[in-house]
Amino acid sequence: MKKFLLGAIVVLLIVFGYRYYDNRQTEREQLEQNSQLIQEQIKNVGKLVVTEGNFSQVWSYKDSKKFYLDVFSARKKALIVVNAKVTVSYDLSELETEIDEENKRVIIKSIPKEELNIYPDIQYYDVTQDYLNQFEASDYNTIKKKVSASIRKKVEASTIKSNAQNRLISELSKIYILTNSMGWTLEYNDMPVNSQNDFSDIKL
Repeated sequence: MKKFLLGAIVVLLIVFGYRYYDNRQTEREQLEQNSQLIQEQIKNVGKLVVTEGNFSQVWSYKDSKKFYLDVFSARKKALIVVNAKVTVSYDLSELETEIDEENKRVIIKSIPKEELNIYPDIQYYDVTQDYLNQFEASDYNTIKKKVSASIRKKVEASTIKSNAQNRLISELSKIYILTNSMGWTLEYNDMPVNSQNDFSDIKL
């Protein structure tokens, strides 16, 4: 009887040991599959997100030079029409992440900064210039700098940057949706992301 009980206990230990090993193996395989899915999602998110806008402006450029004890002056002026294409982009291929399989965490370590580019198309109208004060390369360089500075101010006062950030948040939310569906935790700046709205509160 004792031998029978001992044999039964051994068999039960073997069965439970096998089931425990099998369950651990299944959990490990599931963990690896989830990790691969997350890596694939991060790879899919890793693209260039670009938001475009167009800005226009009309202004005049004037310059004068005085000669002969300020008795005579030479003037030049032009009407300038600017149509500028502006892009705000995030290169998400530079997104830095870390996957902690043991604790089922995805850590966003670094989000790339925005890149602002201005492509001005400058047209000159009603150009007048005196013989002693004609348009030179320095004038066009000055005009281009002033145009870029003026357009940049318009960009800052517009919604193009916030629109670009909304697109960025939309892409990052795809990572959250996947990790959340699998019971993983997404973190950024040592803080867990508990909802898609949390990205809106993150200082990017």
